[in-house]
Parts: sequence; structure tokens; C-alpha cells
Amino acid sequence: MAKWLDNAVFYEIYPQSFLDTNSDGIGDLPGVIRKLDYIRELGCNAIWLNPCFVSPFGDAGYDVADYYTIAPRYGTNEDAKRLFEEVHKRGMHVLLDLVPGHTSVEHPWFQESMKAEKNEYTDRYVWTDSIWEAPEDMASLRGISDRDGSCAVNFFSSQPALNYGYYKITRPWQMSPEDEGPKATLEAMKDVMRFWLRMGCDGFRVDMAGSLVKQDEEGKGTIALWKKVRAFLDEEFPDAVLVSEWGEPDKSLQGGFHMDFLLHFGPSHYNDLFRCEHPYFSKEGKGDISQFVKKYVENYEKSEKKGLICIPSGNHDIERIAWRLDEEDLKVAFAFLLSMPGAPFLYYGDEIGMRYLPGLTSVEGGFNRTGSRTPMQWDDGVNAGFSSAAKEKLYICQDESADRPTVQNQQEREDSLYHEIKKLIAIRQAHPALLNRGEIEFVYAPEHAYPFAYLRSEAGAGRKNGEKILVVLNPSGREESFPCDLKTGEVIYRFGGELKAQDGRMTIPACSAVWVKVE
Repeated sequence: MAKWLDNAVFYEIYPQSFLDTNSDGIGDLPGVIRKLDYIRELGCNAIWLNPCFVSPFGDAGYDVADYYTIAPRYGTNEDAKRLFEEVHKRGMHVLLDLVPGHTSVEHPWFQESMKAEKNEYTDRYVWTDSIWEAPEDMASLRGISDRDGSCAVNFFSSQPALNYGYYKITRPWQMSPEDEGPKATLEAMKDVMRFWLRMGCDGFRVDMAGSLVKQDEEGKGTIALWKKVRAFLDEEFPDAVLVSEWGEPDKSLQGGFHMDFLLHFGPSHYNDLFRCEHPYFSKEGKGDISQFVKKYVENYEKSEKKGLICIPSGNHDIERIAWRLDEEDLKVAFAFLLSMPGAPFLYYGDEIGMRYLPGLTSVEGGFNRTGSRTPMQWDDGVNAGFSSAAKEKLYICQDESADRPTVQNQQEREDSLYHEIKKLIAIRQAHPALLNRGEIEFVYAPEHAYPFAYLRSEAGAGRKNGEKILVVLNPSGREESFPCDLKTGEVIYRFGGELKAQDGRMTIPACSAVWVKVE
């Protein structure tokens, strides 16, 4: 595993909405380059860049029409190369967003695959052998060409599924991962990865990584596929990093991914933290973290420390973390996010508490996700510093509230969320026990109870050696206590009130977070 992952803190950039430098209302790669120092100053040393390839943008770029070319709205391949160079000059790293599961209907592969005459792309996508038969458990396209068959789609109808084979074959048109068509698809995706790695990117976040092989049994086929990719990378690009959108670390890490995200769908109970009716990190104090912890421990043990389990502040597909939490809540929440194992991921704008805007008209397939993709709010200037374009030309309309947070007003206020997150990242980076591969032991996390406490330890040091830090978090609006006989020493971080120990119990005030060394 690449050594730089030990202390990586990622910043996710949705390029359409980050910074527009040519006044067309859409963010671009020169805008990302211009703000690299801002990202580095915050403390983030790695970037995840959402898809920036040629696309009709029916799904915000997750419908790729050309894997080898930067979309003109963002710039050029030379701009991408310059971005990689500028990132590396600052001691940072960057992952591109790879979409291996489907393309746009406009991709040349699909245009060839639709033809009635057999060619090298005939089996590049998942087709049935009759227009009257749809793929089982999948939506499909049909009647769009002279080819007799229906083509499976992964998400929107404009995203035909690439063919990596079926784990269980039940129909004559289904192929094994070892058949020539699926093998050619995998080789084509390897070529895409080669192209960008040679240009200078440091790896990929992989979209829908767990869904490539169809009718898969417990992910076995897809795990085997990614093991092949990992072997290829280890041979040709041994430092290349893979992060999966899978949400099942026991499977993804086994497949050779370095990291896996906990997702807002699936079994992780990630939503229990910030995005349910009663989030745990709300001061109303009605949340429950026990199921999250139970599932986290299960994943942590199954993964056998083969990689990292990452808990993001959010992403482009879900409501922003500030949706149900106020600034005080957010400070305690980030004290959690920045003290857990795995590489932290900050979604652009979350560091200033940008809001989710419900009810916006869908833009480029965003639908309810559109409200989390609004332009970055930099300052009090025109369009909050995002673009000098006319307001009606903006990619997505902005938060027009008089009290909207901006980088400028957050930087000017010493007690802001921005400064708190900057402080948290700096402290995390300074303590071995808090780094990405450090170990964790949960101290107090019963059902429907506060506070939440866990012990972080230096990776590989064991209980008796190395640095150990106790993290105690009380998001609730009331004082809480819990049984704990650990002997504590120096407090390295505190938000809110002081942690007090007496008679085998620890007490922490309302809306407080404490990181303290254990002797």
C-alpha cells in the first residue's frame, strides 16, 4: 500500500461547482489549480476529483463518452497534466473518478455494439439475444438499433452496462468473466487506467465497484475481477491507489482495494450518524450509534487490516452534513470524523458548513442530489466568488441566504467551523495513534446512549506500547457520564467543556468533544 496513505486526508471536488475561471458558469480544472493552496492550507493533502471526461452529462459526467479526453467545459488534457504536476509540487496526491460499470449511449463502443453485424464491440455490453427478453433484475434499452436484443443499463437509461460477465449463468446469452467479450472489456478499462496513471494521477476512486460481475454470489466474481486489476497495477504502477464505492469493506479490501467508503445505502448504518430523523450528532440527543458501531466492528474484523475503512463527511449523492446539524453539532461531528481510523474525506464546502438546498430543479441528472452540488461559496463578491458569469448562467443556483457561509467569513471568524476543522486535521496529523492505520477499541457505545467513547492506538504498537488516545464525544444537549477507569493525561483537543474523572466514571458536558492521552 502506498506510504502516503498513512496520513492522507482527502478533499472531494465536484469540478462543475468548485471555481469557474472562464466565466461560463461552470467550474473548471484551472479553477481547481488556483485553489490548491487553499486545500493544502486547510490540511488536506489528497484530492478526489469527480468525473471530468467527455460526456453528454445526463448524469453529471458519470455517463462517459470518451475515457481519454477531458470535457471541454473543464479544460484540456494539458490542464489535467498541469493539475497533476501542481498537486505533486505541493506534496499532495490526486485520484480521478473511474466509471468502469457503464458508459454513455454516445460512447463509440456502444455505437459499434448496437450494430447488427458482429464486430469487436458486439460483446462489450450486456445484451440479451432477443428484443423480447430483458435482462433479469435489470432495466434495459431496447428497440434503439437494428441489433436484435435488449441492453442492460446500470442506473439511468442512458448508461448501458459494460460486460464483465455473469458469475451464475442461467441464460444462453450470458457470458462468463473468462469469455472473450468480458476479458476484452477488462483489458479496455486497464488501458484507460494506464493512460491517466502515465499522465500523472495517483489512482482512482471507482464508481459502483461492487457491481461489475452480474448475478454475483457474495461478490465472489467481482472480487476475483478486482484481484486481476490489483495484480496489473502492482506490476506496472505499484504506488497506484484504488478506493471503492462498494460499502462492504470485507469484500472490497479482499479484492485489492486500499480503501472502501461507508455509504448512505447498504448495511453500514452511516446515515444513523448525520442523516436520519434523529441523527446521533444532533444536540437533541435522541440518536443511536450502537448499530453503526456493531457493523463497523464487524467490517473492521473481517477486513483483517488489509486496507482502510473511510467515513466521508458527505459526497455529491447525498444531503450535505449540515442538512440536519447546526455549527455546534458539526464541530462535534468533525471531532468524530477526524479521529476515526481510515482516510478522512471532506466534501467540498463541508468545511464551511455549506447547506443542502432542497427542492431545486434537477440539473444533469441530479434530482434530489442537486441541492448538494451547488457552487462553492468563496467570498461576498459576485456569485460568492465562484464565477463572474451572469447569475442565470451558473451551473446550479446558489444559496442566496443573507447568512450563507463563505470561506471568507469563516476564515475571518476565529471560532468558525473552518478553523475548528483545520485545527482537528493538524492535531490528527501530529499524533501517530490518530493516523489512518491506527487501531481502535470502542469503550462506550450502548443503545440509545451518550456519550460515545473509543480508544485509538498506534498501528502495530499493541495495548502496552505506543501512543494511545481516548476520544470522548457528547453531541447531546445534556451532561453525560459513563464508566471508565482509564488513566488519562494530556488533553490534546477540546471543544466545549472539560472531561472529568471520578470514582471510575467520566463526565463530559453537553455538546463537547475531548481527545486525551491515556497513560
